[in-house]
Amino acid sequence: MADRSLRGMRLGTQSLQSEVGVEFSPRKKSVYRTADGETFEMVFAADAEVPGVWESAKSGLEGVLLDDDGVAVVSEAVETKVPRSHWDMLLERRTRPELEELLQERLDFLRARRGQQKIGA
Repeated sequence: MADRSLRGMRLGTQSLQSEVGVEFSPRKKSVYRTADGETFEMVFAADAEVPGVWESAKSGLEGVLLDDDGVAVVSEAVETKVPRSHWDMLLERRTRPELEELLQERLDFLRARRGQQKIGA
């Protein structure tokens, strides 16, 4: 039995399904150009919002979207909000002297709970 090889279908390498009756979703090609002049195409769904900048898979440079005439599309600059930190939000509600007073009260409470004396008093 060891001298015989197993024969059969190569599982995983060939699909048993055919593409008969399959309709692909509508697509559109978008052309991008990098700073060094390389152009490349990307395929997106027809109803997708096409980004103005895309990274080239070959060179790694960012490419700018081109319109049908080959001219770079100028995107509108969207004003982005700078994310606020917790500290910024805290300073909107309290002043710095109030925060220092709250900190001191809390430290005194914690020290008293642990049985420690206030340092310097």
